[in-house]
Amino acid sequence: MTSRSIDTGTADLLASLDEGVLTLTMNRPDARNAMSGAMVSALASQLASAELDTAVKCVVLTGAGKGFCAGGDVKGMAARGDGTVGDNTIDTAIHRQRVNQRATAGKLFKMPKPTIAALPGAAAGAGLSLALACDLRIMAANAILTTAFARVGFSGDYGGTYFLTQLLGSAKARELYFLSDRVSADEALRLGLANWVCAPEELGAKTREIALRIAAGPTVAYRYMKENLNRAMSGDVDDCLDLEATHHIHCGQTEDHREATKAFVEKREPVFKGR
Repeated sequence: MTSRSIDTGTADLLASLDEGVLTLTMNRPDARNAMSGAMVSALASQLASAELDTAVKCVVLTGAGKGFCAGGDVKGMAARGDGTVGDNTIDTAIHRQRVNQRATAGKLFKMPKPTIAALPGAAAGAGLSLALACDLRIMAANAILTTAFARVGFSGDYGGTYFLTQLLGSAKARELYFLSDRVSADEALRLGLANWVCAPEELGAKTREIALRIAAGPTVAYRYMKENLNRAMSGDVDDCLDLEATHHIHCGQTEDHREATKAFVEKREPVFKGR
């Protein structure tokens, strides 16, 4: 499969597909990749397409330059004098925010394909929320995480309160939200917020290694696996057990499962086809 660039309709988000890995790069490095309206809209569109595109096996979200994403554009908010409403009514602004959040952070979390956040630098505010919405996180050793909301008088958005509570528990999540302290890459790894930490110059190679491993894996099983894991975060144990049983039997009927068992007997690596 050859690499190809994808036109997202804006320079604020870059996209490319290579060997089943869709890489989405937030591209406002001079603003630490703070989220613009065009970026959010393009991200939502690309994720919606990726969910249904059989060529996409794994999604990587990253940032251009030295940062991942600074969250909302605070300078733009200050210039407008209102960080949330602008020219909208309160109700319209709330609805738009809900739609944007579900189409981006919500989609990263719920879409039936593995998602990876690759952090070359700071993830703050809603940028942290987007990173936490992904299934896996790879951080450069000099990257940091911070909720940051308390510093700008916000309560938080893009699902960060949910994701952080699920990953760390309520007490630690409250600490990080109330105090907005910075969490280093090493501390993030210790807490379980990061899956891997590597030297900054190795981030691209490490991300590609993990993404390609996933892209070559059993996509049907991954879809069910992710649904099982998401349901386990908030569902009843019996619901989880029942869902696992259903998905396990379905996976047993796939071509990928038959190939894997054959490869096991033949002492070779399986070749998955997503069927």
